[in-house]
Amino acid sequence: MLLAYFQLGSAMALVGANVAVAKLLADALPIAMIAGLRCALACAVLWPLARTLEGKVRPQGAALRNLAAQALVGTLLYNAALLMGLRHTTALEAGLVLATLPAVIAAGSALWLRETLPPRQWAAAALAALAMAAITLAGTAAGAGGSLAGNALVFLAVCGEAGYVLLAKRIAGRVPVITASFWMQLFSTLMLLPFCLPVLNSAAALGSPSVAGLLVFHSLTASVLCLLLWYQGLRRAPAGIAGIFTALLPATAALVAVVFLGEYFRPLHALGFVLMLSSIGLATWPGRKGISETEKQLLR
Repeated sequence: MLLAYFQLGSAMALVGANVAVAKLLADALPIAMIAGLRCALACAVLWPLARTLEGKVRPQGAALRNLAAQALVGTLLYNAALLMGLRHTTALEAGLVLATLPAVIAAGSALWLRETLPPRQWAAAALAALAMAAITLAGTAAGAGGSLAGNALVFLAVCGEAGYVLLAKRIAGRVPVITASFWMQLFSTLMLLPFCLPVLNSAAALGSPSVAGLLVFHSLTASVLCLLLWYQGLRRAPAGIAGIFTALLPATAALVAVVFLGEYFRPLHALGFVLMLSSIGLATWPGRKGISETEKQLLR
């Protein structure tokens, strides 16, 4: 389980770091082009990787529909809403809204996947939300301007990411990890193609090495490495616990905004990071009876 926790945490930290990268890209390229090129680059990497490591595996029926749904909410909805929202609000204020992700996933796990969440996990989700609020309130208190419309768009992205997490849990272990990632990115590319064609003339901005480099980094981390880490972690960890690790998304987003975008780091940020780490500890610390029977079966 420790390896699963590391994989889940690393995936969400990379996604969080990409919030700042996405904000920089959104100033240089149309949103549809960013998302479309990101998915196309991911396909180019994932297809030979899947063939080499997992062979010719093609998901069927329900699995394909599940992957298409993941592409719709986890790629189109999440990226479009987040990138549009970041044009109207700050990275730190976006982190305040992203802080609701663990609670949304915990609620979805209980209501949709019918997972039984102990009170400790609900408390951990609430603690994670408070942690991220503390991290980002420092930025808003300092007069860093956001907007209601921008924050609403970021919350829509939260709903998309929560849907992706829950859908991924449904097929975890049924489809090989790299193959599942490839099909999801392929569906995403096809869905984005009609929106990319009208803005093809904007590709001239990729002549800038910095813009091209950011796009490649964004594609390979957010659409390849993060997916692989997240799928591997979900094979062992329940979706409710996995949701707690999404606290690292807004935490990393806030940290990168402070370090690379020049926003102020205040005592409330430090308090938020402490609360966030406490949230993860509360969710993952073994109970008095030790490892559960479910976890024993997973480990065999």
